[in-house]
Amino acid sequence: MPDSRHLPDLDYDREKVDETVLALLWLTLHDEYRAWKGHDWDVLSRLHQRGYIDDPRNKAKSVLFSEEGKQRSRELFARYFGVDAEQIPRS
Repeated sequence: MPDSRHLPDLDYDREKVDETVLALLWLTLHDEYRAWKGHDWDVLSRLHQRGYIDDPRNKAKSVLFSEEGKQRSRELFARYFGVDAEQIPRS
């Protein structure tokens, strides 16, 4: 389904985008469970709905990972961007 706000002429897989953003949040991990939230609000909201991060709609410049979200973010980062990423099966 096209997203008329951002990509009016391009249909895309939101699940893949959500996984990629969750993986990229690992890059900005700080203070053990926080990550900078410089990503699309709709994606961050979906990650919040899945329980991976706290509600991104606040004044903080970062989001707080849940334990599950932190672990999933690390796994996805390793899968997509790790040195051995070519050898890790994709689901």
